[in-house]
This record gives sequence, C-alpha cells and structure tokens, in this order.
Amino acid sequence: METNNNQHECCPPVDTSVWNHKTHEWENKLFIKASIPLFFHMPFPSKVNKVITQLWEQANEAGTDMEEKDFLLLARDDSAWKGHYYLAVDKEIPGADNTKISGTFISRVFDGPYSGIPRYIKTMNKELEEQGKKAKDYYFYYTTCPKCAKKYGHNYIIAFAEI
Repeated sequence: METNNNQHECCPPVDTSVWNHKTHEWENKLFIKASIPLFFHMPFPSKVNKVITQLWEQANEAGTDMEEKDFLLLARDDSAWKGHYYLAVDKEIPGADNTKISGTFISRVFDGPYSGIPRYIKTMNKELEEQGKKAKDYYFYYTTCPKCAKKYGHNYIIAFAEI
C-alpha cells in the first residue's frame, strides 16, 4: 500500500479520548480468539504477526462488517507461557474460536513501551483502589505495531481492567 502523510501504513491512528478513563459495560461482546506462545509474558514477534493475520483473515473471509473505528484487538496472558488475542467481530465466524466477554471494564490509555505493562498495572490498581474498586483481570489493546508507533510518535497501550 502506498502511503503519504494523510494515510496510515497498517495501523490506524487511535482516538485515545474514546478509551482514556472510560467505563465499558459488555454483555456477550463477541470476539474471535487465538492462542499465542509466550516466553516470560513476551510473545515471539513472528508469532504475533501470524496470529493477528489469521484472526483478521478469518473475520474478512466471513464478511464481517466492522468499521475501522470499531477495531479492537485485546491481548491477555493466561500464564508466562501462553496468551490469547481477541479480535472484536460483529457476528459469529464459522471455523473460528468464537468467544463472548461480559463484564464491566475500565480502560486507561498509556503511552510507552510494552515492557511498561507491570508499571501500567500498578498505576491502574492504585487508581482503582482510590475509587474503591479492584481489578479481577486485565486485557491490553496494543494499538500499533512498532513501525506505526515510530511513525506516529506514540506507542499507545490501552489497559482494560475488569472490575
């Protein structure tokens, strides 16, 4: 794809106001899910691209009608060795691992490296505690690939705390 200053390369710019300090009530929000191997919570770069491409192709081949503004790809680590990616879709996808997520989530935008996740969790836990809330679990939306983060000058990571 040819790009210029008005186009994005592969990751669209993110409107952080939609996500920063927001509460989301999800009732059976539909996603397709894929697992990814991790090494001490770090995914292998070649596996990330493969898994995201697989999810994207499954959604496109099924004719989903998701708009760019609705794009949401969440990551969750089950352990230091295995994680999952969840791509939001608007209908069940035949042959995919369809899953639904329900609950109340508070999202917060961070701008920094992937290695900052422990610090972001600590910050969010403190903010939630000040509100009398506690996180049950965390999901993360890594909004850009490293190439696009460099281009945009920001590496936005959105934390979703399930409360």
